[in-house]
Amino acid sequence: MTSGATNDSGQPGAVDVGEAELLEPGSTLFIAAEDSGYTEDIGLFRTEEGTYYALDDECPHEVASLSEGWIEGNEIECPLHSSRFCLKNGKVLCLPAVRDARTHKVEIANGRVLLYPGTPASGA
Repeated sequence: MTSGATNDSGQPGAVDVGEAELLEPGSTLFIAAEDSGYTEDIGLFRTEEGTYYALDDECPHEVASLSEGWIEGNEIECPLHSSRFCLKNGKVLCLPAVRDARTHKVEIANGRVLLYPGTPASGA
């Protein structure tokens, strides 16, 4: 994983996470803050359809790692209290969570997964 320089807003630039086939469909990856240059840990998620998404890894409800949760369609379920979040826009979909999860932009370019920590996903 290689980090880019910071952008104009002081956020880290693109982080090259690895090959586009890094994650199997339906799986997740924990990215530590020190690896991305961002202030928070990030969860990288690949849906069964193969689309990549990224959210802050910590559940907004309580301290739990969303990357340890379960992907169903375009949703991630928190492993602690079963709150669900939309991977596309971070919206909370069920209780007990009431706050949305922060999204991060992800692109596939030249066969590589590029993560833009601190840059919201389009449509978020």
